[in-house]
Amino acid sequence: MRIRLAAGVRTALLVGLVSSGWPAQAAETPGEQRWLHPKCEALPQGISPTTIVLPDGNLLAVGNNVARTSKDDGKTWQDLGKIYDGDKPGIPSSAAQLICTRDGVIVMTYMDMSTYKWKWDDAKHVPIDAELDVWAIRSLDGGKTWVDRQLLMDGYCGALIDMIETKSGHVVAQLQDLYVKGARHVTLCGVSADKGKTWKLSNLVDLPGRGHHDGALEVTLAEVANGRVMMLIRTNFDRFWKAYSDDHGLTWQQLQPTDVAASTSPGYLLRLKSGRLALIWNRLCPEGETKISRSPNINAYANAPTWYRAELSLAFSTDDAQTWSKPVVIARQPGGQLAYPCAIERRPGELWVFTRFSFDRARKPAPLAVRLKEADFVSN
Repeated sequence: MRIRLAAGVRTALLVGLVSSGWPAQAAETPGEQRWLHPKCEALPQGISPTTIVLPDGNLLAVGNNVARTSKDDGKTWQDLGKIYDGDKPGIPSSAAQLICTRDGVIVMTYMDMSTYKWKWDDAKHVPIDAELDVWAIRSLDGGKTWVDRQLLMDGYCGALIDMIETKSGHVVAQLQDLYVKGARHVTLCGVSADKGKTWKLSNLVDLPGRGHHDGALEVTLAEVANGRVMMLIRTNFDRFWKAYSDDHGLTWQQLQPTDVAASTSPGYLLRLKSGRLALIWNRLCPEGETKISRSPNINAYANAPTWYRAELSLAFSTDDAQTWSKPVVIARQPGGQLAYPCAIERRPGELWVFTRFSFDRARKPAPLAVRLKEADFVSN
C-alpha cells in the first residue's frame, strides 16, 4: 500500500548529497589542505558512510545497489552481489541508512532515485513538483540475500540521516516530508517492531518556517532514560531542537529548543559502549568567533539560515543530552565544508567518523573518514 502523508508535493533537498556509487576520493587544493585534529587518523580511502559492523566483527557497506564486506577494516572489500535485481521502482541507492540488529538482522532504508523529481519556484518560495520515495529492505544472512522490500514512504524525503534499534527491539528510522501549504519540512519516523518486516509511521513534528531548507528536518536519534527516544532536529533557529517519544518513536511530543548552538546542518548522535552519547555537528560560528554569517538569500526563508560548515566538532554527554562537554573541533576544511556527519563505534571506544556531503574551496568532493579514540577526547 502506498502511504501519502502531507498532501501534494514533497521536496528532495539532498539528491546531490550521495552519488549512486561509492564515495569519491578526497580532492586537495595546494595551500588549502584539510586540517585534522592530531588525535584523528585518516581511514583508508573509499570507506562508505553506510558502513556497519556485523556480529562477526566484519564490516558491511552498500552502494550502487550492491552489498560488500571487509575483513580487514576497509582495506579490501568483497562484493556480495546485487541487493535487488528487478525492475523499478524501489531500486536501492547509496542514499541509504542501515543497521545490524542485536540478533544479526540487517535493516536498510533507502531513497529510490529512479522516482526523483524536483522543481521549486524561487520567486514565490513554493514547491512546484517533487518526488523521491523511501523504501525498506532487510537481510537475514549478512547481506548475501535481501527480502521484504517495501515502500516505506510515498513522497520526497529530503535526506536519510539516522536509524537506531532500541533496547526493546524496535527499529526507528528517521524520515521527513514537505508540508506543501506551509512550504517547509516536517519530520516523522518509521517504526518496526519486527526488525524491518513491517512498519508503522509516526505523527509529524513541525516547526515554523517557510523555504526549501526550513522547518523541522534531518533529525538524528538516540534512546535515553526509561526507554524514551529523543530526536535532535536541524532548524534555522541557530540551535538544535528536540522532541521525545514514550512509545518507541510512534508518537512525538515535548518539542523544545536545546542549548546546543548549531548551523543549518544536521548533527549525528551515537550511543557508545561506555554509556556516553557522542554528538558530531557543525557549530554556529568558527571556533573562537561570535559573528554569525547568514544566508545571502534571506528573503527566501522565514528564518534566515546560517551555513557555516567548515568545521566539524565533537562533544559527549553523560546525562542523556541534558548537558554536553566542551566541543572539540576534529576537522577543518578551509573555504569548503564538512557536513552531514555519521559515525560507528568500530570497537569499544574507537569511533569512525564520516561526512556524507563535503567539498573543498573549489567545490570538489572531499569526503571525510577518520578514526579517533573516545578516551582522547573525554574530559576527566
